[in-house]
Amino acid sequence: MQKVRPVTKPSKQRKMLFEAPDHIRHRLFAAHLSPELRATHIAKSLPVRSGDTVRVMRGDRKGFEGKITRINLKKYRIYLEGLTREKVDGTTIFVPVHPSKIMITRLNLDDKWRKKILERKQQPHKKPKEPVERPKPEPVPKMPETAELKEVPEEKVTAIEKPPKRKPAKGTKKTRKPSTAKKEAETEETKKEIKPKAEKKRTKRNAAKKTEEGEV
Repeated sequence: MQKVRPVTKPSKQRKMLFEAPDHIRHRLFAAHLSPELRATHIAKSLPVRSGDTVRVMRGDRKGFEGKITRINLKKYRIYLEGLTREKVDGTTIFVPVHPSKIMITRLNLDDKWRKKILERKQQPHKKPKEPVERPKPEPVPKMPETAELKEVPEEKVTAIEKPPKRKPAKGTKKTRKPSTAKKEAETEETKKEIKPKAEKKRTKRNAAKKTEEGEV
């Protein structure tokens, strides 16, 4: 359902009124009800219809009361029975009145749809659902102060068993890094083996020299 949107520009307001559809124009023809009608029908305002008795509340014809004879939806004006003026040529014409300047004093209830609208407004509004009361949980009983607390036996902590070592597969050799003591022993043995070789070479040279000297 299309709603009347609030606009601020005067040009947009005039355009909205000029291009408004019939269901919105019908709303803009609403007028206030008199205090007596408000009390009986429990409604603040209603759209005016031909046959309603209204009272002019503003303008030059303030206080005039009469029955609506015609409604002009195109120009947003209503015409009352007896509210006329004379032209220069002597002819009488109805004075148009805007629906916001009047108050309804008597309603025309010939239309059954209008009766249903008033009956619907008299019905009380639906009350909100009452919250469902849920049962509160029972409180936990407190321990008496004199009661001694029972000793709870401590559970023995079992040591975490390490997983068994995997054996090397067949055909694979174990490769371990040699220790520092073994390295030192190997170096000493190599030195010992190298020394006698050097001494042998020297003895051979000395023997050769001696032979040369003897021959000479």
